[in-house]
Amino acid sequence: MSIENPPRAHAVMHADAFSLLFDDSRRARFAQLADTADRMLITDVDDPAHAALLAGTEVLITSWGAPRLDAARLARMPRLRAVLHAAGSVQGLVSDELWERGIRVTSAVDANAVPVAEFTLGAILLAGKRTFTHLRAPHDDTWSAWSERGIGNVDRTVGVVGFSRIGRRVVELLQPFDGIRVLVADPYADADAVAAAGATLLPLGEMLPQVSVLSLHAPALPATHHMIAAAELAALPDGATLINTARGALVDHEALLGECRTGRLDALLDVTEPEPLPPGHGLLSLPNVAITPHLAGSLGTETRRLADAALDELAAYAAGEPARHPITREELAISA
Repeated sequence: MSIENPPRAHAVMHADAFSLLFDDSRRARFAQLADTADRMLITDVDDPAHAALLAGTEVLITSWGAPRLDAARLARMPRLRAVLHAAGSVQGLVSDELWERGIRVTSAVDANAVPVAEFTLGAILLAGKRTFTHLRAPHDDTWSAWSERGIGNVDRTVGVVGFSRIGRRVVELLQPFDGIRVLVADPYADADAVAAAGATLLPLGEMLPQVSVLSLHAPALPATHHMIAAAELAALPDGATLINTARGALVDHEALLGECRTGRLDALLDVTEPEPLPPGHGLLSLPNVAITPHLAGSLGTETRRLADAALDELAAYAAGEPARHPITREELAISA
């Protein structure tokens, strides 16, 4: 259904991202909700050819490839009122000037949390069977795997670091597995909210010695840089698995290499620092370390959830309704 007085809106992202997120049906919905002035996609907001369009633009739908909206770019968009991000973090997109202008900012971070949490759930269950190690170094004698001490998903404790959208969803997805106890470490989390989700809130230092699997879901901030370093890794029990689907900078990779090289710990890293790791890095060749190329987030058809989330926000904006998933300056200070 078309809007009577639709806002002027354009998508700002890489052309490949636009093609991935917006299939024909989603482009049709975009056109119903907004006046795109026959230019739905703008890949370069700094191109003078788009100056007249941007001068009248009220809404941007952004995603991968969108530039930082700094003072100079915002000056060319005096009517801009909303930035609807069809991806997760807006850290690289927003600026002080954007916040000072009171522009509405939303994110599809909730939609992006779904595949990350699903990937993490699978990784946790497979880690309980030491699947990744057995893939890299399969046993000739099957009985040696069956009799391996500590293997399995009964009487296991999973530690979730960060009760974020993703961390909370991971906790909830683990609830049907009655052999798994879940602990959460997050200085900003509410103990009652954690308990309602099915877990117990503990300080990180108290949690680490108890977990069979440690799953990271904290944001990359100065305060969380290398939050899992030598001391934290040493506190994990023998045979524990570290899973990182958050940000590579949360982990001291040299300290992790030292622990995994001895065989004391296993690891599944979907993100690294740097990303990818340089050829020859020690973690790449260890049989008890599995590294995936940032697969957990929205890929392929999953990205259409991100487009739907942004278009839902556009519909809310056009109807004069509150944002569904707003991002505030204060929230961004403690989130990804």
